[in-house]
Amino acid sequence: MSAAFFHIVGRELRATFTSAVGYIFSVIFLAFTGWLVFQNLFIASRAELRFFFELLPLTLAFVVPAVTMRVFAEELSTGSFEVLTTLPVTDWDIVLGKFVGAWGFIVLMLTPTILYPLIVGQFGDLDAGPVVGGYVGVLFLSGLYCAVGILTSALTRNQIVAVLVGWAVCSFLALIDDMLVFFPGAITNVVQYVGADFHFKSIARGVIDSRDLIYFLSAIFLALFGTSLAIERRK
Repeated sequence: MSAAFFHIVGRELRATFTSAVGYIFSVIFLAFTGWLVFQNLFIASRAELRFFFELLPLTLAFVVPAVTMRVFAEELSTGSFEVLTTLPVTDWDIVLGKFVGAWGFIVLMLTPTILYPLIVGQFGDLDAGPVVGGYVGVLFLSGLYCAVGILTSALTRNQIVAVLVGWAVCSFLALIDDMLVFFPGAITNVVQYVGADFHFKSIARGVIDSRDLIYFLSAIFLALFGTSLAIERRK
């Protein structure tokens, strides 16, 4: 990786940490997931994290696009994108730098949730396999949502449009696995494979399947490739 890439990663992290939106949605995410875990533990008396991991795909589909909506849209609206493209950096330096910076913020946002299994484990026998698998899965899932959010941000100067399209795409990826009854039986396997929730649940069971890894890596690459085409057109 070039020095320009690391500079853009740092620049993106600083921009996100100084943005009120990042903090607001991080607080919303942690408050909501914390409530899920502890009401399940103390009200339902279940020492498990199944409900937490089941709702993560849809929860992150709401949070991640809100964090990434400004990545390109803000620069396009303020004119700083033109300045960025005059610097000695490649399109892929820009795309990957912003992606890693945004993904890094999401990973940091998720870090406090590691306390959940530590606390729940004090009240019952928590199977470590699904917990570890769940966190591996959420890393890939959040990476995919970040890539989608960055793509939608690169397609418009309007941050509201970027977040609405990001919500729509990520929600589709999170919910399509639950809507298979509306599709003809001949294509249900194809439709199911498209859904991110299906692959996340597979990894969250504690079994790392190469097909799930290929899905996430391919989908992330396609979204980032689309972003590179979008900024090339902008230039």
